[in-house]
Amino acid sequence: MALTNEIIQQKLTEKFGEQLTWDTPYGLLTVTAPAEMNLKIMQHLYDDETLRFRFMTDLTAVHYPERAGEELCVVYLLHNMQDNIRLRLKVYVPSEKPDVYTASKLFSTANWMEREAYDFFGVNFIGHPNLIRIMNVDEMEHFPMRKEYEMEDPTRRDKDDEMFGRG
Repeated sequence: MALTNEIIQQKLTEKFGEQLTWDTPYGLLTVTAPAEMNLKIMQHLYDDETLRFRFMTDLTAVHYPERAGEELCVVYLLHNMQDNIRLRLKVYVPSEKPDVYTASKLFSTANWMEREAYDFFGVNFIGHPNLIRIMNVDEMEHFPMRKEYEMEDPTRRDKDDEMFGRG
């Protein structure tokens, strides 16, 4: 029997109840869970012999400044290679206390990806073995991918349309 989105949803709902919300944009099953459950859910997805999500394809963060109390979203993309099916897991945290449990002990690929999410968004991965900046300078006090900063300096003249013959 092939693993389907419906089976995945049923098995996770049986285990974790109504705390999960579901969506299927473009056919990719997406589960949203409370942040404190992220590791429990991933461990279950890894251990369950029907589900077998044993590879983390990607981990990133997204900043939603308009979502009060849940401004940062950590997004995990997991892959069951035996049945070739993918799953997206999302957890939301406030930007004042962006704490999420690390998945680096479960998925070795999470190690650097969590460091990148920390470096650019400020997500604090509790239990990470070496949560330090990976691309930006250590002295940086802000997180450059948050939308609270302008993308470009508005006073720069070399970016004006008239400099490119459009003004």
